[in-house]
Amino acid sequence: MAGFGKWLGGGLGWAFGGPIGALLGFALGSMFDKAQYTSDDIGAMNGSPNTMAGDFTASLLVLSAAVMKADGKILKSELEFVKKFLIQQFGHDKASSYLLDLREILKQDIPVRDVAIQIRDYMDHSSRLQLYHYLWGIAMADNILDASEERLLQQLASYLRISQYDYQSIRAMHVKDVDNDYKILEVSQDASVEEIKKAYRKLAIKYHPDKVSHLGEDYKKAAEEKFQKLNEAYENIKKERGFH
Repeated sequence: MAGFGKWLGGGLGWAFGGPIGALLGFALGSMFDKAQYTSDDIGAMNGSPNTMAGDFTASLLVLSAAVMKADGKILKSELEFVKKFLIQQFGHDKASSYLLDLREILKQDIPVRDVAIQIRDYMDHSSRLQLYHYLWGIAMADNILDASEERLLQQLASYLRISQYDYQSIRAMHVKDVDNDYKILEVSQDASVEEIKKAYRKLAIKYHPDKVSHLGEDYKKAAEEKFQKLNEAYENIKKERGFH
């Protein structure tokens, strides 16, 4: 069973409260070790307005479970995607522990709207975009976008206040269409060169890995994947249009 110290060490604060805290506390009963921590200690941490690595990881695990359960079955490819991500971020030992946590969370009914609203109210926009990008990776782990998965991801975009433009951009990074590169840059195929350059500059700032540096180097590295897809889309359009 997961231990309280692991999460505390990750700087987890606001995620101990609300529906996320209830889910984690129920699934991982030993988390709240009353021999070491009082209700006042936990209450003080609940008031933290800043998203730390622990908050992000807790949110990631809970919403991972929601996406994995969306189509009514837990696929091996989805578990492997999450496992690979966690190993890349934390190493084998911590990843194994977090996977045990995830298996317990998967057994619970997840109040997706309430969880997402808690995340929306406490997590900065750049971190929410990074979290949302990761959730699309789970949905596409088997290279098939199930209708129930897409519905959930659309709902999450609304709950998390992810704009329709950002939704289409992140979707295009995972689902291949003929106009993907333009969708990633959030412009139409008939956009002018100047409009394309302006859109790229704007998104390069929005998606830059430094925007999530407060979550730690591990998550900053993960954000580089999304940033790379943005750059690739821009390079593809430059070659297609013949501009520099």
